[in-house]
Amino acid sequence: MSYADEVFIEMCMDILENGTSTEGQKVRPHWPDGTPAYTIMKFGEINRFDLRKEFPMLTLRKTGIKSATDEVLWIWQKKSNNIHDLGPHIWDEWADESGSIGKAYGYQMGVKHPCKDVSEEGLIAAFPSYYAFSVNEDGERVFLDQETGRVAAVKRQDRWYVDQVDKVIYDLKNTPFSRRIMTTIWNPEDLDEMNLQPCAYSVTFVVSQVAGEDRLTLNMILNQRSQDILAAWAWNTCQYAVLQHMIAQVCDMNVGEFIHIDANAHIYAPRHIPAIRELISRTPQPAPEFVLDPEIHDFYRFTKDSVSLKNYVVAGDQITNIEIAV
Repeated sequence: MSYADEVFIEMCMDILENGTSTEGQKVRPHWPDGTPAYTIMKFGEINRFDLRKEFPMLTLRKTGIKSATDEVLWIWQKKSNNIHDLGPHIWDEWADESGSIGKAYGYQMGVKHPCKDVSEEGLIAAFPSYYAFSVNEDGERVFLDQETGRVAAVKRQDRWYVDQVDKVIYDLKNTPFSRRIMTTIWNPEDLDEMNLQPCAYSVTFVVSQVAGEDRLTLNMILNQRSQDILAAWAWNTCQYAVLQHMIAQVCDMNVGEFIHIDANAHIYAPRHIPAIRELISRTPQPAPEFVLDPEIHDFYRFTKDSVSLKNYVVAGDQITNIEIAV
């Protein structure tokens, strides 16, 4: 069976049998009909996957890998907070009339921060040859993709300003054994201006040297404060494993371990329980093979069509009409 299926089944059974209920408590989420959305939850679910062995894809139900990839690229590559830049409609409930979800997710990833350790030599080493230095209309020195105009770094006074995604790539290329290669979108200053405060809020990258291998290995930890097990666990696990594969390929590294940490892993009770019980009663299938376009070596050239699966067999019909608490 797929290892992701094994993890999912054990996790769901543990939550149902040993979790604690929020019924009767003051909870923020509610159903579309206005009633409170209670859960059964477990604290600190930690799932560990070795991406060298198999891709963590649930076979108990179908997960659309291209749609999941589209969302993670919306956040990490497009750095957008507008649903009009996103194919799936998963954020529609939280968008305003202009399509914005506020200063959340992609907005935070796109903010450029001063980085005293970024140098011109390091930028050249970190990005493809079609990136070059130029001067913008404000007279600032910039480092940009000459083909698309995307600005990777801006120099103001004596500091280069770089966003979190480009800083990750810069560090992995220049100082791969740093213990400070991470991103966070939990910005207390902007929380009140986020239509939904981030669930998946932090990613940490750790590079290791495996004995006997020439290439370095990229390991990754995803931290989530909250996880809707039925609606989003398989989706989040899949899409951040895709992200790890992409970043590893861009940095000429092997993929290693992916650790997914959920502080509050919950099943909405009673509305999601029948679907959960149906899923964990199914017969798991072997894990599919993940395929990433090997010709792409710039993170900003990936699209949802850069990924695919071979031999993805699903154990049963899709679970539809899942109510989402908001």
